[in-house]
Amino acid sequence: MIEVSVARLGLDSVSSSYVVILQEKGGDRLLPIWFGQPEAESIVMEMNHIRPPRPLTHDLCKRLITGMGAVLHRVQITKVQDNTYFAELHLLRGEDLFQIDARPSDSIAIALRFSAPIFAQESLLTAIEVEDADLGGPTDDDDDDTPMIPEEPRDLSAESLKEYLEKMRPEDFGKFHL
Repeated sequence: MIEVSVARLGLDSVSSSYVVILQEKGGDRLLPIWFGQPEAESIVMEMNHIRPPRPLTHDLCKRLITGMGAVLHRVQITKVQDNTYFAELHLLRGEDLFQIDARPSDSIAIALRFSAPIFAQESLLTAIEVEDADLGGPTDDDDDDTPMIPEEPRDLSAESLKEYLEKMRPEDFGKFHL
């Protein structure tokens, strides 16, 4: 297993699905995973420290895990089978380790809430050459047209978050070459 981090998140205009780009820590290999809008919104909200008035599903998961006296030790993205990615939540309660089958999108959203490490099976990582892209995510210093999350997260409504996600394009990630 190789540790990865969330490098980018955007909308794939071809499939109308959201895609998260995971990048190996200390390396260049990437793992793109496509998923739905609710998971994308949850990930963006956590990355930008946006707190909704009521807990979202992934916030509830965190509360359940901690309420049971456990912690999220790590997330592992284990395989892809029939174009479906598989992941596991590794929970620790005392000396006991529990491995829970989960979708990668949910696992990533929960890992971000716990600041837990994310790992991917090495065979899933792809050596993709990225041109004209900063995989560190959009910042105020970027010279491109990447949509920006407002500096004040409290000013970000659900509608403007949806608009932000919808404006992201595959080109926002750069050009990928297998």
